[in-house]
Amino acid sequence: MDLYVQLAKNTIDRYIREGEIYCPEKSELTEEMRGTQAGAFVSIHEKGMLRGCIGTIGPTRDTLAEEIIANAISAAVRDPRFPAIRAEELDLLEISVDVLGEPEQISSGEELDVKRYGVIVEKGYRRGLLLPDLDGVDTVDEQISIAKKKAGIDEDEENVKMYRFEVIRHE
Repeated sequence: MDLYVQLAKNTIDRYIREGEIYCPEKSELTEEMRGTQAGAFVSIHEKGMLRGCIGTIGPTRDTLAEEIIANAISAAVRDPRFPAIRAEELDLLEISVDVLGEPEQISSGEELDVKRYGVIVEKGYRRGLLLPDLDGVDTVDEQISIAKKKAGIDEDEENVKMYRFEVIRHE
């Protein structure tokens, strides 16, 4: 199993079963996890259906490992769209970890590709993000529309800033 996914899985298992935050051994982490900062999303699926997804656009912790640990716990028990994961579900979960690259501002959707880039939309204090290469999101227009909806931005609002970013997905 990919080490990023293993870290998220071990974190979720420990938190759900024991109520404790997982503290990995140094040998369980890559150099990137120990030595860099980045935004990261942890996505949890059960039987092919989304069960939780929480992440950070940019780094909020000292290391990428700490970012993954915090977001794994949040995806498991704090995603407001779903009830907290229960111990009997743990063996059914499929987990992925997306490590976000640096966002770059774009002027239009013509600079997006739904398979390659995620999108961030921003208007004032409202901000929404959609990861790239998601099942059921096939066009740039759909991607932007979903991100706007998540941000509470109307479809026809003007002067909406957009950013694109790449991810490294660990499954």
